[in-house]
Amino acid sequence: MDMKIKVNLEFNISESSLEDAFEEYDELSVSGLLREVLDKAIACDNIEAAVSEGPNTLEEYDELKKQQQS
Repeated sequence: MDMKIKVNLEFNISESSLEDAFEEYDELSVSGLLREVLDKAIACDNIEAAVSEGPNTLEEYDELKKQQQS
């Protein structure tokens, strides 16, 4: 029988680590990274991931960084 598991996850990541991850994986989003990690770890059929706070893409990260520097 299939099971549905819903999780709220919050984590902190250093600025350099986030930049490195976005640069290494072209067009990667945080939600996409979470889907990939979970799929490889436990081979899920359907994974939905959403970022509710914080940057999800490199463009969003760059915009937040600009706002903080102003």
